[in-house]
Amino acid sequence: MFGIVRPCTHRLGERFKTEWMAHLCGLCLALRGEHGQASRIVTNYDGLLVSVLTEAQSGPVAGARRTAGPCPLRGMRTAPVANGEGARLAAAVSLVLASAKVRDHVADRDGLLARAPIAAAARRVARGWDRAGARTGASLGFDTAVLVDAVDRQTGIEALAGLGTPLLVVTEPTETATAAAFAHTATLAGRPGNAPALAEAGRYFGRLAHLLDAVEDLEKDRFAGAWNPLEATGTPLTEARRLCDDALRGIRLALRDAEFADGGLAHRLLVHELRSSVDRAFGTSSCGHAASHSAQGPYGGNPAAGPGPYGGPGPYAGQGGQNPYGQNPYGQNPHGQNPYGGSPYGGAPGGPGGGMPPGGGMPPGGGMPPGGPGLPPQRPRRGLIAGCAVFTGLFCTCQMCCTEYEGPWSRKRRDPLCDVCECCDGCDCCSNCCGDDGCCSGCDCCDCDCGCS
Repeated sequence: MFGIVRPCTHRLGERFKTEWMAHLCGLCLALRGEHGQASRIVTNYDGLLVSVLTEAQSGPVAGARRTAGPCPLRGMRTAPVANGEGARLAAAVSLVLASAKVRDHVADRDGLLARAPIAAAARRVARGWDRAGARTGASLGFDTAVLVDAVDRQTGIEALAGLGTPLLVVTEPTETATAAAFAHTATLAGRPGNAPALAEAGRYFGRLAHLLDAVEDLEKDRFAGAWNPLEATGTPLTEARRLCDDALRGIRLALRDAEFADGGLAHRLLVHELRSSVDRAFGTSSCGHAASHSAQGPYGGNPAAGPGPYGGPGPYAGQGGQNPYGQNPYGQNPHGQNPYGGSPYGGAPGGPGGGMPPGGGMPPGGGMPPGGPGLPPQRPRRGLIAGCAVFTGLFCTCQMCCTEYEGPWSRKRRDPLCDVCECCDGCDCCSNCCGDDGCCSGCDCCDCDCGCS
């Protein structure tokens, strides 16, 4: 799957993770239901934003969810998935986006697409996706011609662009296409007053999508001699970053002007996760807590003597790390060293006559029972042959890649191999300040002044 908004499921939280997966699976199943199994390969992270925005405006309505059957990508579990016009519009947009992606690779003669027969077959597939997207879009009152026109104009603009050409001239077709898709979600949700604000958010999102794709492909395109908007127009990375930051600000302000029934997930994806995408592309971090978390502990060192999490001295600095309340206010321990006046079984604990009472509850040989207190005993490891059989099943059903799974031999819970968490290296401040309602009040680590969505 492709897309610039690739959220870390660890940071989304349980509620938003469930909602995000519902929209992702809903998009995939909408593609299968209307265009066949093969069309599911165009499922992408950015397309589901259309479904998210539609539901954020309409709120929970009857029929907005349905229970999907077991799927290998969900570990053969059922799940509630998005169902309705938002998912169908996302499917139409995803088909046209995928078509544009294929045409772009054909134009750049990437890999096998440099061979004429394969390029011709790819162009045929792209045209089929265009027609399929147009059919679905027309049934929803959305004319995908604006998307196809943007793709066609992009090729001509890139052919004419050169040193000195403003970068925003090159990104304009993508901006126009995404603005149209975002604005139509207001029509589907019955909130036409949101259309101007969402069109503006879509325009900035399209700009970001184009710029981040150019930044991520810059070195590869230079090596291959392929066309890249930054290289062709002579735009430095500093200017590209400035345009991205402006786009982030524009999206945040545009979302403020729209009315949502429940904009929590939309806010999380289009404000926080999108900023993480920009930081990932430019190799930077927007979180001011990163350095302190990588230092001496989760709070930036000893709060009694060193710098605290807010960049200044700890609240008890200058006291040498002593008890901030002075000595024991009750004087010496009235019972001596042992606050209970010695072992109830005679002698010092651990000494002669002391220690645990006979049969003190510990298993023979000492230590805790396998699995820890109150936990079931750890299951034994599988043998070589049984583990290989389980490994084959997990691998062939994609469970190792896409969902939590039990280790074939160790039986320990493992994270999916494709779920690379790039945002949880110490800072989870966005999860702490942004509750389930999407409100970000007092969050000073994300440069976010958006308030409650």
